[in-house]
Amino acid sequence: MTDEPILVLAATGGQGRAVTDALLGRRARVRALVRDPGRPAARELAGQGVEVVAGSLSDAGSLAAAMDGVSGVFAFTTPFEAGLEAEVAQGRAILDAATRRRVPHLVFSSVAGADQHSGVPHFDSKARIEAALASGDVPYTILGPTYFFDNALGGAERILAGVLELPLPPDRPLQQLARPDLGAFAAEVLLSPARHAGRRIELAGDAPTPAQMAAALGAALGREVRCERVPLTSIGNPDMHAMWTFLNGPGYRVDIPALHAARPDIGWTSFADWAHRSFATAR
Repeated sequence: MTDEPILVLAATGGQGRAVTDALLGRRARVRALVRDPGRPAARELAGQGVEVVAGSLSDAGSLAAAMDGVSGVFAFTTPFEAGLEAEVAQGRAILDAATRRRVPHLVFSSVAGADQHSGVPHFDSKARIEAALASGDVPYTILGPTYFFDNALGGAERILAGVLELPLPPDRPLQQLARPDLGAFAAEVLLSPARHAGRRIELAGDAPTPAQMAAALGAALGREVRCERVPLTSIGNPDMHAMWTFLNGPGYRVDIPALHAARPDIGWTSFADWAHRSFATAR
C-alpha cells in the first residue's frame, strides 16, 4: 500500500463518502475535497483522520492543488446541480488538473449504460467525459454503477404507507447496487491500480423485479407493500423520462454472475438485505 494519500472528490456525497469509508477501512491515507470544510460532514471526516481540503469540481486550480502528491483520485461529476454542460466542464477540469499533476491513476464513477448510446442525457454527458479520459494521458479506470438501492428512499413515505411506485412492469428486473459495494470496489481499484488500469467495469449487486422489491420491503416492515406501476407519461422531467424509457427497453447489461464470481470479496449486498437494514427500524 502506498504512503501517499488518495484523493476523493465530493467526499461528503453519497458515492464519495462510501469510497472514503472503504479506504479508511483499509487503513489508506485519504485526502477529501469538499466545498466547505466547516460543514458537519467535513468536520466528521477530519475527525476520522481524513485530510480535508477546500475546492470545487469546476475549479481546475483547486483540483490541481488537491491532487498534488496523491497516488490516485476518485472522481465523480453531477449534472443535477448546474446541468449537463456543467457536468462535462467538471470532467474536463478534473482531467486537466490530473494531467497537470501527473496523477498516477484516476478512477471515474460514470454510470452503467453510458456506452450504449442510450439517449439518456445524464448518461450521454458521462459518456463524453469517458471519451475525454480515453483520449488523454492520465491512467484511468471507469466504474459504471447501476441504479442505487438508496434511490428507493426518495419514495420512503409511500413505501411506509404500503406502496412501492416504479415506472416498470412488476416482473421487469432492475439491476441495482448498494453504495457501500461501490465504495469497496472503488477502494480496491484505487489500491491496486495496475490490475484495473484502462478498464471499464460496470457494477450491480442484485436485479430484483418491482414485485420482489415490494415483497422484500414488506418483509422488512412486517406488513404488506404492494408494487404499483407508474405510467411513463407521468414523468415530466425529460432526463428521468429518458432514463426510465431506457430501463424499460434495453436496460443495464451487467453480467452479474460473472462479476460476483470474479470479485466475491465485495460481499455484494442483496436488495432484501438493504431493505432490512434501511426499513426494519420503521416496524
